[in-house]
Amino acid sequence: MSSSEIASRHFAAAIAEAKAGGQDSDGVCRALLGLVVGKYLETRSVSDVQSELHFLADNCDPDADFAFMRP
Repeated sequence: MSSSEIASRHFAAAIAEAKAGGQDSDGVCRALLGLVVGKYLETRSVSDVQSELHFLADNCDPDADFAFMRP
């Protein structure tokens, strides 16, 4: 099983558990993001984590090409 498959399975379970408990999925996403950042900071510098997050934020529009793609 790939890393993506493992993460997707656990993410789906967390969202389903939140829904079953009457919780908002945004809260679960925010909490998971905080956990991911905390885990990154165990082995990566703050600037490296910020760079990773900036890249994801800058490229999160599913309708836009990535900045590094050629037309």
